[in-house]
Amino acid sequence: QEEFLELLELLVSRARIYVSSLVAMEEFHLSLSQCVVLRYHWIDPFVRSLKQHLAPFHRFFCVADQVKVYTNENKTRTFIGLEISAGHFQLLELVSEVDRVLEEFDLPMFYKDPSFHISLAWSVGDMSGRLEGRCLQELQDIVDRFEDSALLLRVQWEEIRCKSGNKYFSFPLR
Repeated sequence: QEEFLELLELLVSRARIYVSSLVAMEEFHLSLSQCVVLRYHWIDPFVRSLKQHLAPFHRFFCVADQVKVYTNENKTRTFIGLEISAGHFQLLELVSEVDRVLEEFDLPMFYKDPSFHISLAWSVGDMSGRLEGRCLQELQDIVDRFEDSALLLRVQWEEIRCKSGNKYFSFPLR
């Protein structure tokens, strides 16, 4: 959406005052699992199992309107994201089913207390000290004041996707 890209540009421009190396994301997603390595012969059974486990789920809305700073586990990258403030329960239910599939293949499950978010921009290194505090408040103010942000940051979940290599698998929600 044009309006979302406008908001993204405002946020990244402001954050670059604090961290000039920030790069805006080009694709947006919300993770329901950690990145895992699937052996080639696991892909089809993994996808079939995911399809079965996700089949009962209905479409729902969530709201991503809380600006937050994240770092990866080994602190080599920092992200600015929009945390989910509504829809958390439904996402936890989805994660529970995805975790069951991961467990079937002896793969690592998702984080215990996930912070569901959509990453907007990233930088190399641990830049959290520069982005938290005043910068974070300025970014939240931009989101709060942005025209139609309440509607713009309301996301309808219609499908779940799984990416394996360069293949995407889609699981429509009812």
